[in-house]
Amino acid sequence: MTNDRKDPLFILIKSLSKSEKRQFKVYAGRLGVNTDSKFIALFNHLDKSDSLNDTEIITKGIVTKLQLSNLKAHLYKQILVSLRLSPIHQNVRSQLREQIDFATILYHKGLYKQSLKILDKAKSLAIDNEENNMAYEIVEFEKIIETQYITRSINTRADELTIQAKNLSVKNVLTSKLSNLSLQLYGFMLKYGYVRNDHEYNEITNYFEDKLPKYEWSDLGFREKLWLFKAHLWYNFMVQDFLSCYRYSKKWTELFYEHPKMIELNPVFFLRGNHYLMESLYLLKDKTKLKLHLKQFEATVTSKDFPKDDNLEVLAFQYTCNNKLNIHFLEGSFEEGSQLIQPILEGINQFKNRIDDHHIMVFYYKIACLYFGMEKYKECIAYLNKIIQNKTLKMREDLMCFSRVLSLVAHYEAGMDYHLETQLKETYRFLIKMNDLHAVQKEMIKFLKSLGEIYPSEIKNEFRKLLITLKKFEDHPYEKRAFIYLDIISWLESNIENKSVAEIVREKSKKLVRE
Repeated sequence: MTNDRKDPLFILIKSLSKSEKRQFKVYAGRLGVNTDSKFIALFNHLDKSDSLNDTEIITKGIVTKLQLSNLKAHLYKQILVSLRLSPIHQNVRSQLREQIDFATILYHKGLYKQSLKILDKAKSLAIDNEENNMAYEIVEFEKIIETQYITRSINTRADELTIQAKNLSVKNVLTSKLSNLSLQLYGFMLKYGYVRNDHEYNEITNYFEDKLPKYEWSDLGFREKLWLFKAHLWYNFMVQDFLSCYRYSKKWTELFYEHPKMIELNPVFFLRGNHYLMESLYLLKDKTKLKLHLKQFEATVTSKDFPKDDNLEVLAFQYTCNNKLNIHFLEGSFEEGSQLIQPILEGINQFKNRIDDHHIMVFYYKIACLYFGMEKYKECIAYLNKIIQNKTLKMREDLMCFSRVLSLVAHYEAGMDYHLETQLKETYRFLIKMNDLHAVQKEMIKFLKSLGEIYPSEIKNEFRKLLITLKKFEDHPYEKRAFIYLDIISWLESNIENKSVAEIVREKSKKLVRE
């Protein structure tokens, strides 16, 4: 038995639409001899199967055990070739690669003039769409051909190609530096989350300033600006400057509206920019603008003009659901938000081969927070356990840390405090291991640990003391991150005022609107 989720061929076949399957069969059957080919038989078998069983394939006589590996590889390649020929998957980049391939064939046949003509058109298309890497590749190819195809204009042609190659090289180097910086910062953010102290702040700030290349704004094209805005966004997220996050995510999305043809060529970046714009508004607690942008976002991704493919479908699902949840958290409408749980779980199952572990864990944490807001603590604990028991440690460490803290609070509220002492010790050890034991968490653990020694009549007074203590950290540059993940203040106020967390959050939401 092979693991379905890890077998690339099985995953690829199950991702095909009806039209893509039909096209593959037409493509594979273009020659009569292929009608009964083994790879067609294997395709039909896997298409109808709910799971991948190598033994069953061999037993049916489709292929021998020794041939199976090679047949799978051959089928995989044929499916990709078929998809490449599909108009659905054609874009400027695929057109450029096709034209370069055609020019290469003509070059090897010695038809230099025809090859140069195709390359010249392809170069113009690449430059118009800021595909500078491909434009550089084309110029280098033109230089090779010009050394073999002598024309009367060789001197001016040589100068022209040399200048083009130099300019494109400078652009590509700048783009590479900016994209490298952006990628590194994004990697840091996923692993560590927000900075936790002065040392981390100085470390990430020095890294950002040292690696940010010098540039003239007038020299920046679409791609250079895009990577620049991304790098600033990731940096500001980590240092918790959410107003700057909003500004740079807004610049990111506006860049696409200034260059509308880039939306079709780079739809993933367009979606991500919009998502981070909405995420920034959530962190700024600007419910009105968040709702407005979410409405525009949904209208855009569902319009007939917006590009459609499997990857975009998954991203639209993630970003729409995440921001809908964020609105419910801001409004305190946890019961209404619970209607999203089933569609989210169905979406996770539907896209399980295309959503990474990190984003699934984020969904689980938000579902746990919904249940906590509804005072359904056992359900909350169940989803937090999915995160706590995940041993990969490849996701954001801060998410794992706060999942454990929220779990402690949920256990207390659920009256499941018979193992609280053990859990407190485990959480304490884990936070120290992650270097994430800070003032807010220390105070929370100390409070929960002392609950067994407090008389029931004194509990409310202890809640008040903790609230006063934690209020000091609401605007602390590093401690405030605790309140992003877990609204401890609202929980304490709900216990003090004998109201639900939802009521407290709703009251705060109305107050923000009035202000």
